[in-house]
Amino acid sequence: MAKDAFTEEEKQTIVKAVKAAELETSGEIQVHLENHCKEDVMDHAAHIFKTLKMHKTELRNGVLFYMAVKDHKFAILGDAGINNKVPENFWDDIKEHMLAHFKKGNLTAGLSEGIKMAGQQLAEHFPYKKDDQNELPDQISFGKN
Repeated sequence: MAKDAFTEEEKQTIVKAVKAAELETSGEIQVHLENHCKEDVMDHAAHIFKTLKMHKTELRNGVLFYMAVKDHKFAILGDAGINNKVPENFWDDIKEHMLAHFKKGNLTAGLSEGIKMAGQQLAEHFPYKKDDQNELPDQISFGKN
């Protein structure tokens, strides 16, 4: 199980990163972990995005950090509201930063820092509002494989 790839402390570090990032933006960030991804990682991330109902946010500003731990695949997928406002390469710097950590075996640091960077970048286009409602869970979701 992907759940076992991280200690409880590491999972809490990732959840804290989500909560902190969402204090900077009205964007909604969710993390989904699985062990395996047998198809194109972006296609599968899009399927997970829909399964988690991330496209139902009011401003369509959900972001999925998807990782297939054992297959060494990951993706960052933003919803239409984000993609309509940002340049095509918006996620590239974050992906590169995360990949540098992943190559050293630092999955938790890579995810946490990528989430933090996403929150900072999203704040420009989707600033945090006083009446912001948390539309998606901050907890990590896990696949069955």
